[in-house]
Amino acid sequence: MSVMKRVSLIFKSKANKALDRMEDPRETLDYSYQRQLEMLTQVRRGVADVATSRKRLELQMNTLRQQQNKLDGQAKQALGAGREDLAREALGRKATLQGQISDLETQYHSLQADEEKLTVASQRLQAKVEAFRTQKETIKATYTAAEAQSRIGEAVSGISEEMGDVGMAVQRAQDKTAQMQARAGAIDELLASGALDDASGTVKDNITLELDRMSSGSEVENELAAMKAQLSGGSAPKELAGEAPGAAAPQSAQPVQQPAAEPVRPQDGDVR
Repeated sequence: MSVMKRVSLIFKSKANKALDRMEDPRETLDYSYQRQLEMLTQVRRGVADVATSRKRLELQMNTLRQQQNKLDGQAKQALGAGREDLAREALGRKATLQGQISDLETQYHSLQADEEKLTVASQRLQAKVEAFRTQKETIKATYTAAEAQSRIGEAVSGISEEMGDVGMAVQRAQDKTAQMQARAGAIDELLASGALDDASGTVKDNITLELDRMSSGSEVENELAAMKAQLSGGSAPKELAGEAPGAAAPQSAQPVQQPAAEPVRPQDGDVR
């Protein structure tokens, strides 16, 4: 196979495939039905033309017959008047008209036969067009239903292009969300372990949090022990009074003044 033939074959196959994708069977059926209606109209127009020609021949034959009758009467009158020559001339013209009438009758019968044939063909073609119209509507309805079912099936199964794009968008969103969640979790772990410093100071590592909890718990226990010592009237030990190593010594406590004793009043009967 030569190069040009291969190129031609490839081009024809590509063009046929493209046309097949573009073709809509419903539009093709409508176009075929329209063409059949045009053919039926042409046949009916032909029947009308043949009928018109036949009628014209019929009128011409009637006219010639009237002329024949007139010439026949004139021949009789001439013969009655003793003019045999005029009667012979009239009869000669009558014979000429009879030849013309015979030719017209032949054409008339031919046109009549053609008219009958065209009428039968028109009726048959009309029946075929009506049957094709019924079949066309049935095929169109079936094709439309099948197309709708195919589209619904593609939409449900996600095969269609629209649903495919939506599915891909959802998948990309899920992937990005999972990636951001993993990144946030990794950063939290690094901040908690102290591998990363928090510039805002709001996040502390595990050791700092443990020390803060111990310090807070010790302060609460010391404060609770001090309250108990005050209530019992005793002095709290230093280690329970909240004194920290290296802290400034507390000021010396002022001596507590005892109240003066009241004089004893003499009882009744005592020596004054």
